[in-house]
Amino acid sequence: MIAAVCIDDNSGMTFNHRRQSRDRVLIDNFVTLCGEKKIRMNAYSAALFTEYADRIEVSEDFLEQAGEDDICFVETNDLVPYADRVKGLILYRWNRRYPASTTFDVDLSAFTLQNTTEFQGSSHENITREEYTK
Repeated sequence: MIAAVCIDDNSGMTFNHRRQSRDRVLIDNFVTLCGEKKIRMNAYSAALFTEYADRIEVSEDFLEQAGEDDICFVETNDLVPYADRVKGLILYRWNRRYPASTTFDVDLSAFTLQNTTEFQGSSHENITREEYTK
């Protein structure tokens, strides 16, 4: 699977079981990057993709269901138990520090950075997208 995760400068993903931030331009960027592929996620994340409802598949066990080439948007789930199945990562970095209760703990040493792109978001002056392969 290819997992997409939004993190802050301390690798934080959520605070008090809620997303740290949201950005409309980031979602547009991600959907464009995915091309025609469906994006798997849980119901919590689906709220960010209302404009793209036809592009997503929603299930609470989406990480268990994900196939080798599936793309998963991960906000509230611990990705470590699935790390052996992750063949690619898309990290969106907020380039800020937020309080965090859930952190991104996947060891990036098993991955190779392939591409870095910076863009201005709707709520963040600078967002960095990093694309990794295993």
